[in-house]
Amino acid sequence: MTLGATAGFFTGRLFASPILGCWFGAAVGVTAHELRDSLRGRRLLHWLRNAQGAEPGTLSPMLVGAPRESGQWGELAYRVERLLRQRELALVEEKASLADFLSAIEASPNGVLLLDEQEHIVWCNGVAADHFGIDPARDRQQRVTNLLRSPGFVAYLQGTDHTEAINMISPRGDRSLQILVRNYGVGMQLVISLDVTERLRNDAMRRDFVANVSHEIRTPLTVLSGFLETLSNLPLTDVERKRVLSLMTQQAQRMQSLVADLLALAQLEGSPHPSPDTWVPVESLLQQVETEALGLSKGRHTLVFAKQQAAGLQLAGSQTELQSALANLVSNAVRYTPEGGRIEVDCALRTDGSCVFSVTDTGPGIAREHLPRLTERFYRVDGSRSRETGGTGLGLSIVKHIVQRHGAELQIDSEPGKGSTFRIVFPAVRVALRARVAEAMTA
Repeated sequence: MTLGATAGFFTGRLFASPILGCWFGAAVGVTAHELRDSLRGRRLLHWLRNAQGAEPGTLSPMLVGAPRESGQWGELAYRVERLLRQRELALVEEKASLADFLSAIEASPNGVLLLDEQEHIVWCNGVAADHFGIDPARDRQQRVTNLLRSPGFVAYLQGTDHTEAINMISPRGDRSLQILVRNYGVGMQLVISLDVTERLRNDAMRRDFVANVSHEIRTPLTVLSGFLETLSNLPLTDVERKRVLSLMTQQAQRMQSLVADLLALAQLEGSPHPSPDTWVPVESLLQQVETEALGLSKGRHTLVFAKQQAAGLQLAGSQTELQSALANLVSNAVRYTPEGGRIEVDCALRTDGSCVFSVTDTGPGIAREHLPRLTERFYRVDGSRSRETGGTGLGLSIVKHIVQRHGAELQIDSEPGKGSTFRIVFPAVRVALRARVAEAMTA
């Protein structure tokens, strides 16, 4: 029996009036139904307030405690709960996708900087932080133009034409950056930075190389053209003609040497590294280099070749390349050491198994500031003096490439007025005695 019927029955008995009892019972029943319905609505509302107050993107525990009611409130609670669960799951997936996306940008070799409509930093990856010298956490929500005050960058960022990238020096001044800005969203901007220091350096070296090659070839060609015109237009004696032809031969040989060195460099850069299984006797290398040095010096210098430790010593690599590297060092010493000077060539085996080939001269020496650039192509400490000696300016560059291809190291010690020492240090894995090589081949 319901609450309204019970109340109507007792009211009718109490007042001896069935009609009054019916009315009173109906009123109590309606009131009880409304109270219960209101209570169910309040429970649902309370649950919704707690569920919607949870942190977005996380499945709230309140969703598990949804009120289980019958009737329309129960169905409404079920449908709302399902919609909230779908929303929370979608937020979780979107949050995971955003984390994956930011991780991918973080792994990018380019710097990425996100700015809002007021040019405040919203997010940046580690590369951008390194490029611009900013802290991803501390400088978030800072105005980027307060941190990067380069006039070129500020003008480019606040301008309207972003079709072309611009170059700028990093705030620390240690690299060149290429900056590209793209607009997205409502007033937001994406700043992409790329370190182009090495590319600009290579471009400059390429331009210098072309200019130097052109200059080096143009000089002997000009001399040859002048001599040819002289032979064609002027009556010369036999002595004069022989002298002109001798000078022309020298210039032609100079061009041949330059072209040969250029081809050698191209071959070194484009060919695979020498095999570590081919062994070359050091004693024969030194003998060949000594023969070339004696022919180049023609008795003008004191040449000392210490070959005692070279007996039985072998190097793994290309015989042609090794001979070229050693010969270039010795020929440079002969060319730049004044007549009467002394040149010592030594080969020593160290206790750690490495081998050192050294060339020491009593020439004019080289200032310290020039030493790091000596192996650059066509770099000359004294251009006029270098051309007088007949060098192409590519010898040490060839030596550097050969040394690197054999896993060795080139060391240079020099001081003005006290001569120079050039060393090639071959690692132990490239050095062996003849006996050990024979054992390895028969094993």
